[in-house]
Amino acid sequence: MSKNYDYIFAGSGLAGLSLLYRLLTEEEFCKKRVLVIDQSQKNQNDRTWCFWERDNGPFEQLISKQWSSLRFFSPSVTREFALREYRYKMIQSGDFYRHVLDFVAGFPNVEFLKEKIEEIGDSENGAFVKTENNTYTADFVFNSTSLFYPIMGEENTLLQHFMGWFIQCEQPVFDAEVGTLMDFTVSQFHGTTFMYMLPITENEALVEYTLFSRNVLGKSSYEIALREYIKNNLQLDDYKILHREFGVIPMSKAKFPRYVGEKKRIINIGTAGGHTKASSGYTFQFVQDQVSRIVGALKKGESPLVTLSWRDKMFQWYDMTLLDVLLDKKIEGEELFSLLFKGNDPERILAFLANESGFWEEFKIRNSVPFWPFFTSGMKELYRGIRL
Repeated sequence: MSKNYDYIFAGSGLAGLSLLYRLLTEEEFCKKRVLVIDQSQKNQNDRTWCFWERDNGPFEQLISKQWSSLRFFSPSVTREFALREYRYKMIQSGDFYRHVLDFVAGFPNVEFLKEKIEEIGDSENGAFVKTENNTYTADFVFNSTSLFYPIMGEENTLLQHFMGWFIQCEQPVFDAEVGTLMDFTVSQFHGTTFMYMLPITENEALVEYTLFSRNVLGKSSYEIALREYIKNNLQLDDYKILHREFGVIPMSKAKFPRYVGEKKRIINIGTAGGHTKASSGYTFQFVQDQVSRIVGALKKGESPLVTLSWRDKMFQWYDMTLLDVLLDKKIEGEELFSLLFKGNDPERILAFLANESGFWEEFKIRNSVPFWPFFTSGMKELYRGIRL
């Protein structure tokens, strides 16, 4: 038996819940019939989202910590810099899930189903989602599942994989106001490798071992690297691990489809729609940007399939170019990021990575890295983009 809705959300992670929340805060959408389908409900604190932004965002009340200064370390560059325009922020996924689900519970027009999705496709007047138990139809389906992921392999994809520990020690050893964005003073044997350290208080911090490579490591490799860094670099022997995280994010040149079907009624959101930044793996802010555009389009009575601007396409080209340089090892990651942070205002780099830089900033960034590797990769990706 088919049941009809205004919107179906296939998947209830960051992208799906962000869009659902933002729609329900708008008067014209808060009474729409909505169905959310996922085979597992998100209610665990399974990840930590960090990002930078200039102003307050839609989930500002969930910020657990923010930093106004950051550090960058490599064998050749050491920089600590105060952020003038941006703030680096942290949100715990458990807080996000709880906040959104508590809010949504007040809307009887929103249903949640715990079922496995088998198929998503066009229907006569919209789109459908077929599960193991039923078929559901809607005017639009917002999909964040992996059903339509492109083919990703070693030739077009680097994996950003990481293990993070929230640690606590007896003595106040951390500067709680300064985060470490990248510390490349660790072995680069497995590829682009750095430590990421965000102090929460003077005696508590997130320490994360992060790699960009084609393959993940065995669990013990991450644990050994974390223990060695905490002991040798942070000079800590006595600490306890409060929470552990592990994640894998694809950084891919593969083309993620923005929609599915001729009628353009199936809109891919989040990573499924290409909103994980290919050159960095950052996702949170790019999802919020897509959500804002979708809500804005729907409020105008337009299609939620938002047209990409030429600037959007320009930043995609930058991403593909940088990723190609790393994939082909034309420049090693440690050297590349060292050159960027040595030759530029760090906040200019953050603006560039946030797709918020201007032409003059981009010109300076291009001039801070070797010309030929980026020229050849840029031409390669430009040609590939035209063919796609």
